[in-house]
Formats: sequence, structure tokens, C-alpha cells
Amino acid sequence: ISGLPDIDVHDLKKNTDYVGWKSSDQQIQWFWNVLFSLSRNQKAAFLQFVTGSSKVPLAGFGELPGMRGVQKFSIHKAGGASGALMSAHTCFNSLDLPAYSSE
Repeated sequence: ISGLPDIDVHDLKKNTDYVGWKSSDQQIQWFWNVLFSLSRNQKAAFLQFVTGSSKVPLAGFGELPGMRGVQKFSIHKAGGASGALMSAHTCFNSLDLPAYSSE
């Protein structure tokens, strides 16, 4: 009953919106490569970072609750230096991803 959730990264990817990015952009491909490679603990920590909860919605990421009801995970293109850190907005299930120059 307790423990870490089983995070389906394929479901998260399928239920992701992109703002300023396309799913085919190199940085987005790198992002998903890294996310798929994370351990179960690291995936739970990432989910906590971007949503404020390490729990997976019972109906999957298509039913991710946000501040305005169901709100998909979104990746926004962040401005600034390519070495900047990503940031998250947990109320909106969104991640600001800089344009990194390498994976």
C-alpha cells in the first residue's frame, strides 16, 4: 500500500503539451532519454518537482490534476543561458526547460 509509485513515462510523454518546443526537437528527445533512464526514486522525485506530488493519478497522466482541474504536464521553452537550471510550476504541472547544448 505504501512505497514509491510505478511511474509510466510512456504515459507521461503521451500526455505532454509543448510550448515553444516541438516533440521532435533535440532537447526534448534528450529530456525523454534522461527521464527514461532515471531510477524509480529519481522518477518519483521528478514527479514531485513538477507536480508537487509523487503520486500518479489513478486514471493515468491524462487525468493529472492541476490548479484549474485536469491539466496535462507541459514543457515550456525557457529563455536564458543554455547552462541554466530548469524550473517548475507545480500548480500548473509545467517545466521550464532551457535550450541545452548537450544531453
